[in-house]
Amino acid sequence: MQLTLEFGGGLELLCNSVKVHKVNVDLTDGEENLTMKRLLSWVRTNLIKERPEMFMKGDTVRPGVLVLVNDCDWELSGQLDTTLEEKDVIVFISTLHGG
Repeated sequence: MQLTLEFGGGLELLCNSVKVHKVNVDLTDGEENLTMKRLLSWVRTNLIKERPEMFMKGDTVRPGVLVLVNDCDWELSGQLDTTLEEKDVIVFISTLHGG
């Protein structure tokens, strides 16, 4: 499944300073749909190059990370249970900034 993943607010630093990633995530045997929970696991394994704890806590994003699926807050679409479709755009933005 082809997706566009965008990282901002400093999260791009965890991905070799690359903000936009065009990725292809394959469904595993028995999977009918790709969910955000599965995508986050894939991102942690394949894109995050350092300090994954700055991006995820357990099986979800850390507090302070805004997640948008096609410009819609994922809290309105089911968070981890959100079903993704071909060519969706997922944006991760850190709302926490050091000072």
